[in-house]
This record gives sequence, structure tokens and C-alpha cells, in this order.
Amino acid sequence: MSKTIIHNIPPVDHATAQGKQKEVLDLALQQVGFIPNMYANMANAPAMLSTYLHGYDLFRKESGFTSAEQEVVFLAVSQYNGCNYCTAAHSMLADKMSGVPKDVLQAIRAHQPIPDVKLAALAAMAVEMVAKHGQPDRAIVRAFLDAGYQERDLLYIVLAAAVKTLSNYSNQAFGTTVDEKFAAYKVD
Repeated sequence: MSKTIIHNIPPVDHATAQGKQKEVLDLALQQVGFIPNMYANMANAPAMLSTYLHGYDLFRKESGFTSAEQEVVFLAVSQYNGCNYCTAAHSMLADKMSGVPKDVLQAIRAHQPIPDVKLAALAAMAVEMVAKHGQPDRAIVRAFLDAGYQERDLLYIVLAAAVKTLSNYSNQAFGTTVDEKFAAYKVD
């Protein structure tokens, strides 16, 4: 049985979009070079897509995390939230663009222990923040800090979790189809 809850709102077609929908899709196209299915759905509420794009961009530019660490956060949160679309997309980015070690990517996707201590602490912290609604267990925080991260990094995990909440929840609501670019990383 499908968990999709939005059945009667079609994706916004960039070619025929107008007003705020066109503006935000133009920005999306500029940022990523194509209009992912997720963005076409989110554009039905332009403020949602705009907030997503802005927060995503700021996390990427200002978090201080490496590209691999950023991808681990996005992937761990997306997988915890059960978003198959974002898990596929971030798996492709992790593998092809962000330099996440293959064994780390496989471990996250398989819900297995992550073989890198620092990335394991980061993924655990990201999931803990989401799972405990921003009230993480002190032992998880201690392991995160002991791995070399700073308290400031917790704030950027909150930002990443907020961004992923927008995308994960909207993808689940729409039952977003995984784009062809991410299809090799699709999960069930």
C-alpha cells in the first residue's frame, strides 16, 4: 500500500511555470543544472522549495563540514526518515561527487556499523538529533565531540535536518519518483 498522501497535485512543469513557481524553478535549474522530480513537486508551494534551496546552499557553503561529511549527514537523516528518493540522490552524490568512502556509503545504506570512527560519530549525531527531536543523549554528543567535532557543528546538523525534513516529508507525501540520474542508487 502506498504511503503517498498527495494524489491530485501534479508536478510543476518548468516550461509552463509562471510567477513564483517559475522564479524558484529557475533558481533550482541554475543551482543543479536540471529540475529534479522533487523540485517539480515542491514548487507547488514555492516558499517550500525556496526555503529548501536556500538552507541547502547555506549548509553546503557555511557548515565547515567536508563534502563527504555533508553527504553523510544528509544521507543518514534521509535514511532515518525513510525517504527513498533522498537516500538514492545522496547515495549518488556520495559516490560520484562528495568522496564518501565506498565502505562508509555501503554501511549507511545497509544500516550497518560505519567503519570510519569520525564519520560514524557524525552519522550517529545526525540521526540522534532527528530521533530525539533535538534532545540528544549526552553519550552521543560526547562521542561526537571526542571525534573532533565542535559544539557549533551541532547547529549545522540542525540546519541539515531542517532541510531534509522539507525534502524527505514532501517526497513521501508525493511518492516522488526517483530521477533517472539517481536510479542506480534506488532503494526499496
